[in-house]
Amino acid sequence: MGLIFIRTVIIFIGLLIIMRLMGKRQIGEMQPYELVITLIISELACIPMADNSIPLLFGIVSILTVFLLHQIVCLIDLNFISAKKVVSGTASVVLNKNGIDDTQLKKNNLDVSDLIESLRNAGYFSLDAVDYALYEAEGTFSALPKKDYQNLQTSLPVVIIDEGRFDVHNLKETAKDKTYFLNVLKEQGCANIKKVLVMTVDGNGKVYLQMKNQKYKVFNLHWKEQLW
Repeated sequence: MGLIFIRTVIIFIGLLIIMRLMGKRQIGEMQPYELVITLIISELACIPMADNSIPLLFGIVSILTVFLLHQIVCLIDLNFISAKKVVSGTASVVLNKNGIDDTQLKKNNLDVSDLIESLRNAGYFSLDAVDYALYEAEGTFSALPKKDYQNLQTSLPVVIIDEGRFDVHNLKETAKDKTYFLNVLKEQGCANIKKVLVMTVDGNGKVYLQMKNQKYKVFNLHWKEQLW
């Protein structure tokens, strides 16, 4: 028991020193390669602590080797722009003044519902309330709202059509059926629901509609009263 205690203390102190040497970014928002290195180091630290048959030196040397690799990658990341894009990736603009960029979403293994969730977490509930939205290389989400964005989200929008499919649950909230919204699409020049990237509607009847590979449009349905 005493030997395990001593080995654990040594590994803990060694890891603490290594993590401090890796810098503040390693402790905060990590780049993809930094996350990989952190996971590897944690695994390497557990092996000598749990197995007394493995010399403690083996674990320390392995951790120091990974730290050395981290420093090399950091130098490349800081000094070579082209290499930085390969190692750390780049930010992806997934929403612009034309609407949602479905291509960028797919490149990041995301869909429209993921984008809408990220916008809500950032405090933006209407897709037309934001001029630009992007995911940083390390995965954080940022958005640039329109100047008067608060006036554009006076009622909570719900998704009616998501990538060519009706959301049945939200459809019930509107007290309308599929035929009603299919007729709305026809009035907007869309005869095929599969061509719809996203369609949302709020309680005031404001619709956000974007066809695939086209600029979005916003219009109002003539509802007699606010539904929610």
